[in-house]
Amino acid sequence: ANGYYYSRWTKCIHGSRDFSDMVYIDNYIFNKDVFIQFNSTVGEFVGYTAHGVYNADLRNKDPNILQQERANLERYCKPNAEIRQSAIADKT
Repeated sequence: ANGYYYSRWTKCIHGSRDFSDMVYIDNYIFNKDVFIQFNSTVGEFVGYTAHGVYNADLRNKDPNILQQERANLERYCKPNAEIRQSAIADKT
């Protein structure tokens, strides 16, 4: 209760069946507040606190980190969404 809380949540959000509107979001959270976020629509990290702005700037300057994050839409989101979509469609 008196400590610090850190978590990282990734989300894949879409509304269409063909996943053409899919967005990958990677949130870094400290004490329940998002301090840095990668959004595939933006294509880079955005900081929401002074510490987050500093870290977003560092990550945005590293082409390897940016390449990995940008690839997660195709590498992580779409394959998993296809599996889940087919599992749902097969049940209906």
